[in-house]
Amino acid sequence: MKTPYDDIINLPHHVSATHKHMAMAGRAAQFAPFAALSGHDAAIAETARITLSRPELSDEQIQELSRRLDYALSLPGLPELSITFFRPDCRKSGGGYVTVLGSIKRIEADGRRHDRGEGSPDVLILTDGSRIPLDDVTDISGEIFDCFEF
Repeated sequence: MKTPYDDIINLPHHVSATHKHMAMAGRAAQFAPFAALSGHDAAIAETARITLSRPELSDEQIQELSRRLDYALSLPGLPELSITFFRPDCRKSGGGYVTVLGSIKRIEADGRRHDRGEGSPDVLILTDGSRIPLDDVTDISGEIFDCFEF
């Protein structure tokens, strides 16, 4: 059977007499800008980024948070608190925990149905304008709770 390359298929491999043989690393670097998988490194980094699952608080933990919140709001002035909450990740399932320092300005309800009972407030509004969904709060702490017994 005759093929179009029969005239060159058995010729010896050309080796230049004037140029040195290029190292394999040099050849790879030469073609790196033409990588077919541009953005692949970023995709691998995103996949490797770890997210946590949303916490499920017990009834006792929810009641403890409610007592701490009620106590903080009953005090005169705006005490500084450390509020830890779960922030969902916008790119993949899960999220992470965020802790902010601040004072609660008010609690705002947005009229949605609530999964956690009797029309509980929806959003904590801090004095800096931050909005924290109350259902995502996992801990409220601060110096004001040091002498308070729950």
